[in-house]
Amino acid sequence: MLQVDKWKRNAGIVVHPTSLPGGMGIGDLGGQAYHFIDQIADAGLSVWQILPLTPTGEDGCPYNSYSAFAGNELLIDITELQGMGFLSDFIEVPDHDKNRVNYSEVIKFKSELIEKAAARFFSMKNRYREFETFRKENGWWLDDYVLFKVLTDDFGGFSWKLWPEKYRNRDEKALKEFIKEHQRELFRYQFGQWIFFSQWKRLKLYANSKGIQIMGDIPIFVSFDSADVWANRKIFKMKDGEMSEVSGVPPDYFSEDGQLWGNPLYDWDCLKTDGFSWWVDRFKQNLELYDIIRLDHFRGFSSYWSVPATESTARNGRWVKGPGREFFKTVFDKLGKFPIVVEDLGDIDENVKKLRDHFNFAGMKVLQFAFYGGADQEFLPHNFENTNCVIYTGTHDNDTTLGWYLNLDERTRSFVNHHIGSSGDEINWKMIRLACSSIARTALFPVQDMFGWGSDCRFNTPGTTGRENWSWRFGEGDLQRHHLDRLRGVLISFNRSKN
Repeated sequence: MLQVDKWKRNAGIVVHPTSLPGGMGIGDLGGQAYHFIDQIADAGLSVWQILPLTPTGEDGCPYNSYSAFAGNELLIDITELQGMGFLSDFIEVPDHDKNRVNYSEVIKFKSELIEKAAARFFSMKNRYREFETFRKENGWWLDDYVLFKVLTDDFGGFSWKLWPEKYRNRDEKALKEFIKEHQRELFRYQFGQWIFFSQWKRLKLYANSKGIQIMGDIPIFVSFDSADVWANRKIFKMKDGEMSEVSGVPPDYFSEDGQLWGNPLYDWDCLKTDGFSWWVDRFKQNLELYDIIRLDHFRGFSSYWSVPATESTARNGRWVKGPGREFFKTVFDKLGKFPIVVEDLGDIDENVKKLRDHFNFAGMKVLQFAFYGGADQEFLPHNFENTNCVIYTGTHDNDTTLGWYLNLDERTRSFVNHHIGSSGDEINWKMIRLACSSIARTALFPVQDMFGWGSDCRFNTPGTTGRENWSWRFGEGDLQRHHLDRLRGVLISFNRSKN
């Protein structure tokens, strides 16, 4: 794990594994991921930021998951299963768009293959030792997750809220009978999780051996239709299986109704009674996956916007005090200090800043937000007050730099040009250079900004649910030597290269 006091000036890339090249309709943890690590290590980068690795549905959104602990089976390298003898050498791969993930097709295709591999493995008794160790060590979350998945399959994919009462309310006798009757189906999901975590562990070790640290994302909230809520209702603000309050953000300049996210809210008083153990377990597991944690919606730990579940917008919510310092002190007392980058963007008040600074968490600065409001805007690098921050050209929620620039109004575009001394040519590289020249300890940029690609390559547009979200990929051969050589020169110039 990366030590906080050794976190030196560096730079990294933002791209989720689903966006990597590959021939199975989606990026995975196979050969192309290892090749990507070789490429960014050669360029002098030392951080690879990814999004949550948790399971996704047909929307592909890693922030809308069935579990806060399970891994995304869609990332499993199928060729490795072939090499292990779990699948035949020939697999007929459906035609697919090399630049977009079609999640409904990929889910069907890869799930069927993983099921076949699990069936083959089930008959290979001599291979059970590693699997049994994994199952035993992870049973504290794995048992609920696989049971949730099989129950969901058994009831046609419907929300657990619509299951028969005995399963919805976790009747002990009924669940024992169900488990006894569905051993093979439960085994199939256990197998998938074992394979995922085995492959990810090896990939992370390889990245670390190349001097690459993995920055992973922990969403503050979980989905209602998840194993976490079904199995742990007492730690959420719920009554009789129904949410009483839900998450969101208040009305602002961008939305007069605010944003109604709809996630269940935590009962922090209940969590506190056992030392926030669910969250401690969550951090502990994620520290096995990542070297650095990016904590999503950090302001929610200071205070959060609570909306009555009966509301259709977020307008009539209220601010409620979060767990604050006591929460993080408890986590660090139990796990030790570890590096955290906090999403301190949006509606941030002094209490949020005090909480961030008390624990010396690194905040975020986004250059695409820096050119509105004049030369004293806090995200402009010349206004940074200290080095303990991460500067981004843009995040996974932003347009690409080129797309953003081309969509600016004339006045703002003129300000950008004057600030960076540009006529608009190669704006992507000018912004990468500006980020790297800043005093921020870490500079990060989406891989699209290395390519100089436009809005059609945007990864996500918040507040929308179109198929374009979460699906973008780049192809084999797109990331070329001239990209890496140019980046290496920029990193060396501003003392950010690890080489």
